[in-house]
Amino acid sequence: MSLRFVLDPDLTPELRERIVALWTDVSNAGGAVGFVPPVTTDDVRTLAGPAFAAISDGPDRLLLGYAGDQLVAALIFTDNRFNLKAHWCVLKRVMVHPDTQGKGYGLALMREAERLGRELGLTALHVTLRGGLGLENFYQRLGYREVGRLPGALRVGPGDDRDEVLMWLDLVPATAAADRP
Repeated sequence: MSLRFVLDPDLTPELRERIVALWTDVSNAGGAVGFVPPVTTDDVRTLAGPAFAAISDGPDRLLLGYAGDQLVAALIFTDNRFNLKAHWCVLKRVMVHPDTQGKGYGLALMREAERLGRELGLTALHVTLRGGLGLENFYQRLGYREVGRLPGALRVGPGDDRDEVLMWLDLVPATAAADRP
């Protein structure tokens, strides 16, 4: 089953709760989306509230992926809030429901983000990830390259510090970028 994508949905209270439920399930399955398991929906709401405000009031944008009527994927196009960085954005809270892993939904979500990034006139996408989970390989297969690493920047538990890995995807071919003034 392919995904149906919705960019900038109306963030109704019901949809907010569906996103919080997805975020909670992903977190409790070990997904690196801002938490270390176990978490509750109340824990997630503390981080989700400001994220929803930045989406509703701008400038951030939300992309959702549905399999039928089930919300199974999401990510946030996060504006850099700095004019000199307006040509690229950070993808945050990239998540696919753990029950749907292995169906290609993560690939589909990231390809849709890439397509939309180009459509929105962005020249690059940036994502940060938690080291130690093998996520670098997934993003490298999508064309992202590692552009930095902050050693031990993420403390996921006592004695368990992980690298924060910075990944970058150019949306403009290198020859076109070289031709820009």
